[in-house]
Amino acid sequence: MCINPNCSQPDHPDNANKILCQSCGCELILHGRYHVIRLLSDDSGFSNVYEAYAEKTPKILKILKQERNEEPKEVELFEQERYVLEKLNHPGIPKVDDYFQFMTENGQLLHCLVMEKIEGFNLVQWLKHQGNQPISQKQALVWLKQLAEILH
Repeated sequence: MCINPNCSQPDHPDNANKILCQSCGCELILHGRYHVIRLLSDDSGFSNVYEAYAEKTPKILKILKQERNEEPKEVELFEQERYVLEKLNHPGIPKVDDYFQFMTENGQLLHCLVMEKIEGFNLVQWLKHQGNQPISQKQALVWLKQLAEILH
């Protein structure tokens, strides 16, 4: 899958096992080792989240959105996320694998953060599994306690 925000067909069917995007010519192997499989979320106003692989190891790739790249404060916050994650050590928080900048074929600089993929439900999936019922006070307190232990 191509991560170029200006690519007309990022999931071009002929991109599988190719080095360059068949639609825009952008590199498909990022930083010499990451192969992007699919877009997981573009719902955030801050970044796009992809599933990627480094050889056979699944990873999560976050890319600062195109419109945010021009704002120094936005780039600083994205880099700060990296530094915070690097300092935290807990099985429920992904470890940072890599941080790099990627230049697209049309000269656009993208900021990329690669993290370990932790298996399990995200909040949206969990809510759907619960029939979209509101989170109970009991569950909220369990999660709050877990967060406090992680941040302590």
